[in-house]
Amino acid sequence: MVKLKGRVIRITDTEAIKELIDPAVQNSGYNILRVQYIDRSNNTLQIMIERQDCGHVSVDDCVIVSRLVSDLLDVEAVVSERYTLEVSSPGIDRPLIRIADFIRFQGLVAAIETVGQISGRKQFSGKISSVVDENIEIECDGKSVILPFEKIKCASLVLTDELIENSRRETSSASQMEH
Repeated sequence: MVKLKGRVIRITDTEAIKELIDPAVQNSGYNILRVQYIDRSNNTLQIMIERQDCGHVSVDDCVIVSRLVSDLLDVEAVVSERYTLEVSSPGIDRPLIRIADFIRFQGLVAAIETVGQISGRKQFSGKISSVVDENIEIECDGKSVILPFEKIKCASLVLTDELIENSRRETSSASQMEH
């Protein structure tokens, strides 16, 4: 259980945990992509982060955030059950969680699963063409398909040569900003 601002919640309440840790993580130069409870046997709490400068997330970045989150959970909350904290990067074939992710990665290929069928299917793979309001347009099998963001169950980038080159450019741009 986690005690948060006068109320007691379970360690599995990832929204409350994100609410607790997000301001400090952002002030440290990172964004939280996802807080997820992933392993019941080890009570694993996974926090996926990205750097605000879009640079590559290093092991050192994960250590910084891990220590910060551990301190927050120890000082600001009471955790009565044992758990394992895992801080990770999204990886090159990262999940697309926010609309901003689809905007950032326009022109790249994504694999998308929807809640319910759209145009007779639930699985889509194609280049992200545009994002207008709450709609994601992808080029799938030579056709343009509009996917309402609220209908997307999960999405991630697909490993392609373009994605690798895009990742190199972002990493190079971020490292030039540091110098």
